[in-house]
Amino acid sequence: MTSRTVEPAALAAFLTDVTRAHGVPWDDAALLADTLLVAELWGHPSHGAIRLPWYLARLRSGAMRAVTEVETVRDTGSVVVLDGHDGLGQVVAQRAVELGVERARTHGICAVAVRRSGHFGTAAYFTRYAAERGCVAILATNASPAMAPWGGRTKLVGTNPWSIAAPGPDGDVLVMDMANTAVARGKVYVAADRGEPIPDGWGARADGTPTTDPREAIEGLISPVGGAKGYVMAFMFDVLAGVLTGSAFGSDVVGPYRPEGASGAGHLLITLDVAAVADPDDYAARVAALVAQVRGSEAAAWSDGVLTPGELEDRSRRRAEADGIRVSEQTWSELTTLADATGVPLPPAFDTTTTKEHA
Repeated sequence: MTSRTVEPAALAAFLTDVTRAHGVPWDDAALLADTLLVAELWGHPSHGAIRLPWYLARLRSGAMRAVTEVETVRDTGSVVVLDGHDGLGQVVAQRAVELGVERARTHGICAVAVRRSGHFGTAAYFTRYAAERGCVAILATNASPAMAPWGGRTKLVGTNPWSIAAPGPDGDVLVMDMANTAVARGKVYVAADRGEPIPDGWGARADGTPTTDPREAIEGLISPVGGAKGYVMAFMFDVLAGVLTGSAFGSDVVGPYRPEGASGAGHLLITLDVAAVADPDDYAARVAALVAQVRGSEAAAWSDGVLTPGELEDRSRRRAEADGIRVSEQTWSELTTLADATGVPLPPAFDTTTTKEHA
């Protein structure tokens, strides 16, 4: 299946304007668009433009509110409980991380529990925000059912992704972001979008037999990462992000793939001010030493070199900023439908004559 290549800023403007046409305030629409754009730049189209039609379908059905109102339910200073009232998950998560950084600077550490939010895209978008401001951040969310409990065959447990980010050397950020399944469910949707099979081990049919057909895996089961370990991690993150926060949990969480039904997703964010634990200069020297150890280690025969967490996404971003973002034909078709419905012009094709050198 063919694809289109577009300029990042033009894609962001289109995503913003189409979202605004659905009643979302400008700042919130721009934030949503930026989370999708950054995912594309990082090389994760599973969390990029492919998701906008899903989000907007939920706005049209009333499952998600266009105007996000975040309520503070409980506040002890270092612990805050927020209610997103079924608004945009990205907007709710951004409010949470901004508050988390502010309170960590005051108290050293802060926990923000979020209830009645929604799918927020990549968790790393928000933990990076905190790390860029001198905090270590841990963010977990629950998600709609994707896998069966270990030893079972009923789809009950979400991918329940989580991210950890910390300040790195020279202004860089060290960050991991992973689902507790063998692959993020969105990557299975991307494979289906492109008409490609999925690798062995990613998914199974509803009866539990392995499959390489992405549609069968979507209707069936996504495999846990590391077998039982992936299941128990996902289960415990549902306790933290769902049960503890007062959100939906287990089979009651509704994913962005369904146009109807309040999400009920919950999040738990912990922010820790590095300066409250260590001398900032000492931390900077120590983290630089760790990074140097890893990057200086000998590469395996199958490897092009050793990377630190988040470095692959940084490289991908530099390439995409120079060479444009590739949008699959299926996603482009869906964006065209949105353009026709809203009157927002599609982003033009990327001008290859402006291609820049990149690292």
